[in-house]
Amino acid sequence: MNYFFEHLLQELQLPLKSPVLVFSLLLLIILLSPIILRKIRIPAIIGLIISGVIIGPHGFGLLGRKAMDSQGYFDIELFATIGLLYIMFIAGLELDLNEFRKYIRKSITFGALTFFVPILLGFPICYYGLGLGQTASWLTASMFATHTLVAYPIISKFGLTKHLSVAITVGGTILTDTAVLIILTVISSSEEGNLDSVFWIRLLTSLSIFSIIMFLLIPKIARWFFSKLDSEKNAQYIFVLSIVFFSAFIAEVAGVEPIIGAFVAGLVLNRLIPHSSILMNRVEFIGNTLFIPFFLISVGMVVDYKVFFSGTWPLIIAAVLTVFAIFSKWLAALLTQFIFKLSGAERQIIFGLSSSHAAATLAIIMVGYNDGNGLLDVNIVNGTVLLILFTCLIASFVTESAGKRLLIQIADQGDDSNETKLRNKHLMVSMNELEGNESLLDFALLISDPRVINPISVVSVYPNNEDAERMIRKSRKSLEDIVKHFSGHEAKLNTIATIDHNLSSGIARVSKELVTDLVVLNDSRKINLLKRIIGDDRAHLMDVCDKTIFFCQLDHPSVSYDKILIICPKFAELEMSFPLWVERILRLAKQLNLKIELYSTLPTYEKWLKVGEANRMLVTTKLIEIEEVDDFYLLHSKRSQDDVIIFCGARAGSVSYQQGLDSFPSKLEKGYPDNDLIIIYPSQHSLENIFGSYDDFDGAAITKSVEAIQKIGKEVGSIFKKS
Repeated sequence: MNYFFEHLLQELQLPLKSPVLVFSLLLLIILLSPIILRKIRIPAIIGLIISGVIIGPHGFGLLGRKAMDSQGYFDIELFATIGLLYIMFIAGLELDLNEFRKYIRKSITFGALTFFVPILLGFPICYYGLGLGQTASWLTASMFATHTLVAYPIISKFGLTKHLSVAITVGGTILTDTAVLIILTVISSSEEGNLDSVFWIRLLTSLSIFSIIMFLLIPKIARWFFSKLDSEKNAQYIFVLSIVFFSAFIAEVAGVEPIIGAFVAGLVLNRLIPHSSILMNRVEFIGNTLFIPFFLISVGMVVDYKVFFSGTWPLIIAAVLTVFAIFSKWLAALLTQFIFKLSGAERQIIFGLSSSHAAATLAIIMVGYNDGNGLLDVNIVNGTVLLILFTCLIASFVTESAGKRLLIQIADQGDDSNETKLRNKHLMVSMNELEGNESLLDFALLISDPRVINPISVVSVYPNNEDAERMIRKSRKSLEDIVKHFSGHEAKLNTIATIDHNLSSGIARVSKELVTDLVVLNDSRKINLLKRIIGDDRAHLMDVCDKTIFFCQLDHPSVSYDKILIICPKFAELEMSFPLWVERILRLAKQLNLKIELYSTLPTYEKWLKVGEANRMLVTTKLIEIEEVDDFYLLHSKRSQDDVIIFCGARAGSVSYQQGLDSFPSKLEKGYPDNDLIIIYPSQHSLENIFGSYDDFDGAAITKSVEAIQKIGKEVGSIFKKS
């Protein structure tokens, strides 16, 4: 018993050295601090930073920056570095490249303002006000210019990562941080006496090699890896982590900070990782749950609040640095708002994201301090640490408040009825086995809005015969495997196994029971002669199901797609379900960052753009005008198997139905056998029949007969033409 207590006391000696105990304490803080502070409406980020102050070496001394660095034990700095790299990586990964390209001028403008305003105003304050040397003043002023996206997780929580103000800030962040870190490299070299032509040649050469590796080599390797291991989600996540830290290392070798490499890795993988994919969900979950909180705690552990009780001069320096750092970033955000006529909430988002100073700021100051032998004294270091604490707190409060205001502003500008429709959207995926249908369910997840309450139902239908019960039990096991396979995605999957007379009748019945607006199913290219004579399953399903149907032939991983080709018949925009399926395709293009070539008439294109604007989806769409769908073969000359082809068909009797549309899908299958193909049949809402009370009268048989006679006449005519 005595041995137990002696061993326990030994393990509890401060600072804690046991990696198991240190890790347990940090996890407990990550768990409890957001829960406790949520009661008093303090952002979780602040709780983590304050927790770092309390347990750090300058607080109660529970932990040091390194638990046992001499023996290689738990290293908090390692996890903090991973967290900082993760923040920058996620910022690049979640950046909407289409929005960024659209607002690149605004990002450059904000980047220039948030870089030059703090430096040009900060230099005289440091030089004349604080009495620093010229080089030290430039170094400290450059510290004002840099910032870290500490409050980015708040924006991510609110779902505003693709908003204009966020795109401007993230783009400006990478520009200003890159410029500041290059200045840091220049100042360091000048102090060492190495600032000559050789230095500039070496810097430009290394940055050029870094750019070639990141933008030419890494995308090819990543595309090949994701294509070959499309189903290995665990291996994909490990590969992503490897790319992030390899990129950070290459950036460091090139002479810039590792955070630049992590951000560039996010930009490179942005196109290859859909934002609604399982892999993206895992990247965000692990980062926001583990690595990023470690970084925030480590920021608080740097603060030494005791120094400020030793005299008034350290307090004056800390106050000057903190007030000016906040004012300069606010002024840059105000000028950005004035130039681009943004709202107050958008200005606060920009200010909140760009006002927090963290590791990059501390790195710059520590270069000047250099263990007391550098350009800066300890008062500047302590003032900078206090600046980090206050700016992180202010940034968190401002971003939290502005995010809520911006959400309310967006909601007021939107259409409540449209939001109600959004919440009620329901997609049904028809599949009978797990094997071979992963790509179909991946496609369904990509075109589904995560805000929908119950977005997807997976349905298996089997014939009602003597094997019905056995097939139902087998199907339920397959559906359980499906749910397990896609458990990494936060979208809720409803699974149903049922029986009916045939597959088409079962799909039609269940789609009505679930009140779905879209049915997605796997469509085989192999249709034998007998089915062509008596009618295939595709035609039968359209006869009994009036929902919008996506017949999908997906054989390639989505990461291999180059662009989307869409073929629409004349008057397709007049169909009632046109906005429904267009919104889904726009979502697919946005998730995969693909461009669209639309083969249609001008009115269809104009309606297409209106649907995109109504759903706030900016997707580059190029119009290629056609009058007849067969004109597609004449105008599309550059064939590539990496293009996914989508054809919008039409049901007989609809406003966009034309002679020849029924045979066009088979022409596409023959003409493009190596391309993924999606055939869409918009829903057909039958008008109320004034003779509806006469149930024994049905014109379906007459319609079928007329269509059959027309087809026979067409075939006979073609025979005589051949003769």
